[in-house]
Amino acid sequence: MVRKLSHYDQAGRARMVDVSGKVASRREAEASAFVRIKPAVLRALPKNPKGDPLEVARVAGIMAAKRTAELIPMCHPLPLSLVDVELRLCENGVAITSKVATTAETGVEMEALVAATVSALTTYDMLKGLDKGIEIQKVVLERKSGGKSGEYRRAKK
Repeated sequence: MVRKLSHYDQAGRARMVDVSGKVASRREAEASAFVRIKPAVLRALPKNPKGDPLEVARVAGIMAAKRTAELIPMCHPLPLSLVDVELRLCENGVAITSKVATTAETGVEMEALVAATVSALTTYDMLKGLDKGIEIQKVVLERKSGGKSGEYRRAKK
């Protein structure tokens, strides 16, 4: 079965999908990102005199999820009931996870991806003074539930 892209009309023009005929239901999405950081920079994090840069990145991700419709042209503004962002120090960087939920006519995949991405970008911004070579990697949708397309779970490699 070949699926068509829903954000285009018959003439090929970009359009916002009409979701007014859909039933509002509980929808969730989880995304992740990884920020590769040198061990020396990771060791310097607890000594930051301005506070915890990862907490700033966590809050930035939450704020960004709430503004997704302002950033992604065809996204619907949604009433978010949950935005949770976690940043975890690892041996070679920071693992970021986001979880977003709503009860609405369309899903929150983009909100979860925006939360993870902006958290990663903010991590870079807060640490770039120590190393401009920090890398943002692997921004992916991990899971989504609800809606017509049902459950999606990223295959583990």
